Amino acid sequence: MHDRRLRRRLCLKRAGLAALAGSLGAWAPAALAQAEPTALEKIRKRGRLSVAVYQELPPFHVNGKGIEVELAGALAKALGVELSLLPFAADEDMHDDLRHMVWRGHYLGFGPADVMLHVPVDRPLMQATPQAEIFAPYWRERVMIARDLQKVPTMPSLAVFAGQKIAVPGQSLAGWLLIGTDNGAYREQLITTAKSGVEAAGALQRGEVAAAAGNASELESALGRDPRFAIEPLPVPRMREGWAVGMAVKASATDLARALQTAINELGSSGELSAMFARGGLNWRKV
Repeated sequence: MHDRRLRRRLCLKRAGLAALAGSLGAWAPAALAQAEPTALEKIRKRGRLSVAVYQELPPFHVNGKGIEVELAGALAKALGVELSLLPFAADEDMHDDLRHMVWRGHYLGFGPADVMLHVPVDRPLMQATPQAEIFAPYWRERVMIARDLQKVPTMPSLAVFAGQKIAVPGQSLAGWLLIGTDNGAYREQLITTAKSGVEAAGALQRGEVAAAAGNASELESALGRDPRFAIEPLPVPRMREGWAVGMAVKASATDLARALQTAINELGSSGELSAMFARGGLNWRKV
C-alpha cells in the first residue's frame, strides 16, 4: 500500500512538472517575441532608417548628394520613416566594410547601419559572410574604357592605343586590368594620378589623354552626353558581364530585407529608380 501511494505521488509530481514545462514552453516564445521586436519594428518605433553609403563615390554619393542618397531617402519613405544617412570610408576590402557597417559596427564607434548600399551581389561574398543578407540588385557595374573619337575612331582591340596615354584611377580594378593585359604592353602608357574614373574622364575631356578607363557609372556620368567620346566595355573577356550591385542587412533582419526588396521592386516598376539614375547621368536598366 505504501509503495502504491508513493508511486502515485511520483506520477502526479511528474505530470505537474510536465504541465509546467509545457506552459513555460508555450509562454517563452511569446514573451521573447514581446521582448525582442524585429528589425523592421525597431526602425519604425524609432522613426528613422540608418543607411550606410560610401563617401565620395561618384555619381552615387558626393558631398551628401547623388543617386544612392536619393535611393536611401526613397527606401526610408517606403518604410514610413525618416532617413539617417551614414557615410563611411571604404576599408581594405568588402568583408571589412560589411563587418563595420552591417553586422558588428566600426572600431571607431559608429555603425552598424540598418542597411548598407552598393554591395556586390556576389555568391562567394554571400557564402563568406553568413552574418549578412545581400540582396536586391539595382545596378550592374562594368569596367569600361572611353576614347576620343578623333584620336581613336574605332576599337577592335586595345592595340589601337599603342603609344597613346590612358588615364586610370590609381589602385583601381580598371588600372590593374590594364597593367596585366597583353603581357603588360600598356603599363608605360597609364596615367594613374586620377582618384576616380570621373577624374580620369576629366583628363580625357581636357585632351590630356586619348582614353580613360574606370567603372561604367563613373565614365557614363561624366561623358555619356558628350558626342566626342565613345564608351565601351574594356575588351577583357571576364569583365564583360560585370557585377551586380545591391544592398545588405544583418542576416537576422529578414523582415527588413523583405520590405526593402519590395521597395526596390516598386521603385523600379514605377520609373522612380530610372529617374534617379538619369539625374546622375546614367541609363538605368533592370538587373
